[in-house]
Amino acid sequence: MKRLRLTGFLSFPFVLLLSMLLGMVLVASCESDKPPIAPAIHKRDSIPVMTSYGVSKLISDSGVIRYKIVAEEWKVYDRTNPPRQTFEKGLLLEKFNQTFHVQMYITADTAYWYNQSLWELRGRVCVWNEDGMIFHSELLYWDMNKHEFYSNKYSHLITPDKEIKGHSFHSNEQMTQYEVNITQASFPLQDIQGSTATPSDTTNQAVKPDVHSFQPKRATEKPDPNLPKGHFK
Repeated sequence: MKRLRLTGFLSFPFVLLLSMLLGMVLVASCESDKPPIAPAIHKRDSIPVMTSYGVSKLISDSGVIRYKIVAEEWKVYDRTNPPRQTFEKGLLLEKFNQTFHVQMYITADTAYWYNQSLWELRGRVCVWNEDGMIFHSELLYWDMNKHEFYSNKYSHLITPDKEIKGHSFHSNEQMTQYEVNITQASFPLQDIQGSTATPSDTTNQAVKPDVHSFQPKRATEKPDPNLPKGHFK
């Protein structure tokens, strides 16, 4: 009886240990089937919440489609201050009027859209409007709340009747009223003899006459041999 009791007493821990080992093996085998999980990211401001490729998107304003965005890559950050959307591989933006005709084109190598209100356009920025105006710069800001463009970089503005180059550019959203400081401009003159150019857009301008409309007059009389050399009668 003592031997049987001793055998029964020793078998219970053995069975318990065996069950624990079997359970650990089963748990380890189940965990090995799960995909690896990366550690949690606490600073979400460096990670975009959305990344899209090959984007062509229409944006409405007050229920009316006003803009179209075409970009190779579009990233959205929702934890930055302010929230921003980035277009680091180029941007084409079209602005429509009330009749859905293209009113303005904007292209840039890189663009940042802060809080869906302020655009920062960088690198070979080009703006074209329906009046035939073309704007070039390396940096341009567009404040959609204040409805204005501005830049503190070198800017080149071309219109059907003049050409202006300078710094510190500021204009309305349609680019029909603008100011350019520290500028150089050229205006074509149709009749250089009958009119005098008085440009009012800039303060420091170099006026270039139209070479096709101005031809110097030639001398029609032969010089008098009695007059000093270099004088004409």
